[in-house]
Amino acid sequence: MNKPHLHFTAHSGAHSCLVLGIESSCDETATSVLARAEDGSIHVLSSVIASQNEQHAPYGGVVPEIAARAHMQIIESLIAQAIKDADIDYTDLDAVAATSGPGLIGGVITGLMCAKGLALSLDIPLISVNHLEGHALSPRLSEACPFPYLLLLVSGGHTQLLSVEGLGKYTRLGSTVDDAAGEAFDKTAKIMSLGFPGGPALEKIAKNGDPKSIKLPSPFKNKPHADFSFAGLKTAAARAFATFEKPTQKDKANLAASFQYTVADIICDRTSRAMDMFSAKLDKGEDLRFVVAGGVAANTAIRNGLKDLCASKGFTLAVPPHIYCTDNAAMIALVGAEKLAIGDISDDGGLGVKARPRWPLDESSAKNNPASGSGRKGPKS
Repeated sequence: MNKPHLHFTAHSGAHSCLVLGIESSCDETATSVLARAEDGSIHVLSSVIASQNEQHAPYGGVVPEIAARAHMQIIESLIAQAIKDADIDYTDLDAVAATSGPGLIGGVITGLMCAKGLALSLDIPLISVNHLEGHALSPRLSEACPFPYLLLLVSGGHTQLLSVEGLGKYTRLGSTVDDAAGEAFDKTAKIMSLGFPGGPALEKIAKNGDPKSIKLPSPFKNKPHADFSFAGLKTAAARAFATFEKPTQKDKANLAASFQYTVADIICDRTSRAMDMFSAKLDKGEDLRFVVAGGVAANTAIRNGLKDLCASKGFTLAVPPHIYCTDNAAMIALVGAEKLAIGDISDDGGLGVKARPRWPLDESSAKNNPASGSGRKGPKS
């Protein structure tokens, strides 16, 4: 459980709104109470996150049915814990903000239905939040981060480059055409039997390997667009592992280090292209800001590569603290508070909101130019 940054009660007159955030889009159940002060400053009063790693570990990946059931079993107690940690009453809340997508539909429905019941009982609005928008604004939980900025959202389910111009104003510059970076990490770790969650396990063993020992492909490198592709790299890593008759720990460490090095190289190459695209749209002399968010942003090799890239391109780098890089409810509450502050509330108080398994931030770009194609489920978010 994360400690609040600041404590004050709802009756102190120091806030303009108190919002409860609920996040349940994948395999973390999270709740948070956040205060937005009259001057626009943000204060996280509580943040509670329950992981499902133990439930999913035997399967080497997230099982949607198990995730939904785990959310249902714990979500009410986590809401109560967030309220208690914030030292407020339920009646002090001004709104409930809940992830409405994208994500595993069973988990999204669980959190959304719970939020609807709470909002109805308290007679306060429910604010529908796009999970990706939570990540997009997450740096603002811990520091001032003025618009506009270039965002790299890199996680188990998403790898995107977006121009963030303001609340609700996003332009997609690049996206993955197949797998997300985090998915590639997890599946490569699974092939090598490194355990779950795979990303951190792969990073740990990579410390003992030679990143130049195994040559792996870098899809789209030097291409004049900012899209990503990781499926071919994942397949190449699997084939490289299959060449080891009896893989030793050193073999695994070398492959892990080579894979991580290649992913970092791809991400920096594609981000460099997006930086050029982003800079070209700004007025001369305007500040260049770059934000990286999502669980993969915690990877040290990727962070270091992006730090060097920002230094060479003249960008200021902002990375949320680790607790706000991974899925959390504080970022959901933040989006809810910002929407509440400008009166962005649906006429029915949010009770008609539906869960969405796919929900691109830049919907027009996703529909007109889907990076992953379309089909029954529409453009990949």
